[in-house]
Amino acid sequence: MAKQEIHAELLIGRRVRAMNGRVIGRLEEIRTKEGPRGCYVEEFLTGGYGVLERLAASTITRAMFQVIGARQTESSYRIPWDKLDLTNPKEPRLRCEVSELRKVTLLE
Repeated sequence: MAKQEIHAELLIGRRVRAMNGRVIGRLEEIRTKEGPRGCYVEEFLTGGYGVLERLAASTITRAMFQVIGARQTESSYRIPWDKLDLTNPKEPRLRCEVSELRKVTLLE
């Protein structure tokens, strides 16, 4: 497989589309993992949870939401690195059904 280099800052905020073309959310976070040969993308996050992760306030915010009894209205998804098609970085698309993704809530 050929290597692809994409500037991560250009992906943040892009709408992620399902295989049927429906928007499932905006790409808000890119999680990486350090390996023996460098840093690798592990997963992408969409929705409100991703925003909180990016702001590094998720633990505090989740605790605050639990105290006041707030509920999340928007779905957030964890997208494994190999399930997101970045052939066209301006229009990221899923390589799987939305039902295969793990949904993430702020209160988990």
